[in-house]
Parts: sequence; C-alpha cells; structure tokens
Amino acid sequence: MPIDAQVTNSSATALGKLSLSARMFAAVTLALALGLAGGCANRQGSSGAVIIDTQGVDMVAYQRDYADCQGYAGQVNTGQRAATQAVGGAVVGGAVGAIAGNSNTAQRGAGIGGLLGLFRGASSGEQEKRRVLRNCLIGRGYRVLN
Repeated sequence: MPIDAQVTNSSATALGKLSLSARMFAAVTLALALGLAGGCANRQGSSGAVIIDTQGVDMVAYQRDYADCQGYAGQVNTGQRAATQAVGGAVVGGAVGAIAGNSNTAQRGAGIGGLLGLFRGASSGEQEKRRVLRNCLIGRGYRVLN
C-alpha cells in the first residue's frame, strides 16, 4: 500500500473514533479557519481606496469632498454591527453545540460562533463604510471606477 493511502486510511480511522461532539468541534473550527482565511484574502485584494476618473477633476475640490464623504462613512457603526453578529453567532453556535453534545460542546460552539459573528459583523460594517463613501462621491459628480 502506498504511503499516501496509509496516511489517508489512518486519518479516516482516527476521525471515525472521535465522538460526535469532537467531530462537530473539529468541523466548526475548520469553518472558522476557512472563514478567516477567506476574509483575509478578500482584504488583501483591495486596499479600500476609491479610484476615480481624474480627467477634468479639480483635485483640491476632490480632496475636500473626499474628506466630507469620509465623515459620512464614519457614521456607520461597525462596533454595533460586530456586537450584534457576535451575539447571534454565539446563540447559533451554542445551540448547535448543545444538539451535538454536552454543555462543554455548547460552550465551545458558542465561543466559535461568537467569533465568526464578530468577524462577519465587522466586515459587514467596513463594506457599508466603503459603500457610503463611494455613493457620496458619485452623488457629488465624480466617476467612481471601483
């Protein structure tokens, strides 16, 4: 038997011997890791800066308008969004953990769900800030390219 097949078979056997709650915890942990990796990869691809067509634009006026629009975008309450999503994630994670196992599993599920919710809420708030900034600049007559 090739070495790769031996490793795969031994991994599958080891996973089969885990309790349902341990497998659930492993699945939720993997989902958390993938969610964080996806969020980081998404943020690396975009700096968040707005790109406009500068042809015929008075850059002094643009800088003033950009600062005004950033002020509006700053009114988006990212902390509130993150907290709300964290609570929702903790409730769902705790419920899934309770269904899959015991109180320890429920506590772990709530913790992991809370973290996932926190990151999702913060990301949602940042996206909303970028949307407000972009829409404000469009409303002031700039051609936003991204």
